[in-house]
Amino acid sequence: MKQWLLALALGSALAVPGMAQETADAVAPEKATELGGIVPAQLQASLEAKTAGAPVVAPEWMVVAAHPLAVRAGSDILREGGTAADAMVAVQAVLGLVEPQSSGLGGGAFLVWYDAQSGEVTTLDGRETAPLSATPRLFQDEAGQPLKFFDAVVGGRSVGVPGTPMLLEEAHRRWGRAQWPDLFRSAITLAEDGFTVSPRMAMSVARDAALLASHPATAAYFLPNGTPIEAGDRLVNKSYADTLRALAGQGAEPFYTGDIAADIVSAVRTAKSPGQLRAIDLALYRVKQRPAVCIEYRAHDVCGMGPPSSGGLTVGQILGLVAPYDIAGMGPDNPQTWRLIGDASRLAFADRGRYMADSDYVPVPVKGLLAKAYLDERATLLAGDTALAEVTPGQPEFDHALNWADDDAIELPSTSHISIVDRYGNALSMTTTIENGFGSRVMVRGFLLNNELTDFSFRSHVNGVPVANQVAPGKRPRSSMAPTIVLKQGKLVLVVGSPGGSRIIGYVAKTIIAVLDWGLDAQQAVALPHLVNRFGAYDVEQADLVEPLEKLGYSVSQRDLNSGLHVISVGRYLLGGADPRREGLAYGE
Repeated sequence: MKQWLLALALGSALAVPGMAQETADAVAPEKATELGGIVPAQLQASLEAKTAGAPVVAPEWMVVAAHPLAVRAGSDILREGGTAADAMVAVQAVLGLVEPQSSGLGGGAFLVWYDAQSGEVTTLDGRETAPLSATPRLFQDEAGQPLKFFDAVVGGRSVGVPGTPMLLEEAHRRWGRAQWPDLFRSAITLAEDGFTVSPRMAMSVARDAALLASHPATAAYFLPNGTPIEAGDRLVNKSYADTLRALAGQGAEPFYTGDIAADIVSAVRTAKSPGQLRAIDLALYRVKQRPAVCIEYRAHDVCGMGPPSSGGLTVGQILGLVAPYDIAGMGPDNPQTWRLIGDASRLAFADRGRYMADSDYVPVPVKGLLAKAYLDERATLLAGDTALAEVTPGQPEFDHALNWADDDAIELPSTSHISIVDRYGNALSMTTTIENGFGSRVMVRGFLLNNELTDFSFRSHVNGVPVANQVAPGKRPRSSMAPTIVLKQGKLVLVVGSPGGSRIIGYVAKTIIAVLDWGLDAQQAVALPHLVNRFGAYDVEQADLVEPLEKLGYSVSQRDLNSGLHVISVGRYLLGGADPRREGLAYGE
């Protein structure tokens, strides 16, 4: 049965009446109803379901991604018998064209894969690396003081070796069935023939016009004749089409040892605030398989990405800290629920800032941070009924003596997330990014280069104590990306992830709780108002919780929280949810 028939038949029974639409109207910078001009005909029913607050339902396969054209590209591959890995390549190729501010070939990604046949979870690290010539003072001035953030971001200094092209190739090598060149057909056609600029892309360009003007190729593309592109414009990117042809014909090699690699190095070293990237840095790059980070929560195994991402560990800690409490019975409207989740997040972020970084360079106490005894002990701190007056890192068990200072690295919202389940039962959760919106603002061969190196701490030491996430040659900066797969007794239950900088962790943890504790469906879970507490003020979308949280002792900031959650839950049918705050859609058959 086609997904749209099932969605329309079940939509009213699966949605909380009015909740998703009211949430979208109240907080979404990009409402679902604004997508009409960029939604292909086959996805119109998906748009109707999203607007109505209902999940998209399908019996065999599903893809959820950040732009309708990317969803269409992925669904075409899945319909032809491709795997989730095949579809991901097609989706990412289109996203780099139609959502270039968030991800692309010049960035990196973390991928979590569930293999239906073996039941195993595999994680691949396609995170960018620092140049071999980088030092801990990369983002400091001559006096040793940290640079201002955007002084560090814009130009070549912030660019790390891109990992996405090699990650696409590695995922296809391991799990693909389709012919590699066929995965780029949709993106090449769109790049050559042109695509309609979406409201979100136009808004992003208008907001960032001054910085986009700093690099000639970037300015020529996004600001033709000095004027920002607008929603509804037809945009062509023949350079990107040529780049995709090289990728389709030769694999990732040209990005790391070929002509594209040479152009990347040249662009970085001649840009404003030149970077240190050299040919050897690209030639040495490798995608790494890492151990999945898993924690048991409500009789489910929640598995995500380990270091250099802090996402899997910090989401796991939040869940482990609230596990002793009756979150399900308290429900999402109880301020005490959010006190528990909020202070659990604060405790987890304290550990994150102290201990988490690239485990190839520092000993990260992964087992100690997720040990049940450690989390149970830390959870006793939540036993009161008001906000914790003070939050400090804990002392997990570890194999080596650790003495690290707390990190204050900035990680701003951007990024994109892809969730896919294929007809074979495999699942993929991949969060992909160029870091800040439009990355370094340096464009080469039709794609933007990342500014991922600014995810390192700008300070190498605090009061003489080293920071774990300081810059080092070849090191991968810490991330908050949290692509996650949830299993029960080895069977797939949930595929989830989000963009959003360091708020990703809160978005993903809340969504897992919403599904496992509160029984919400995929669309209800992503539309549920956000409350995110990392450090400083408690960020909330829901106005009626501001005063109750203030009475509990929190400083509260009511604001839009522009996540981009994409969720697939697995049961009798696949249920897909796309965040109403952005332009994404779910589609399946």
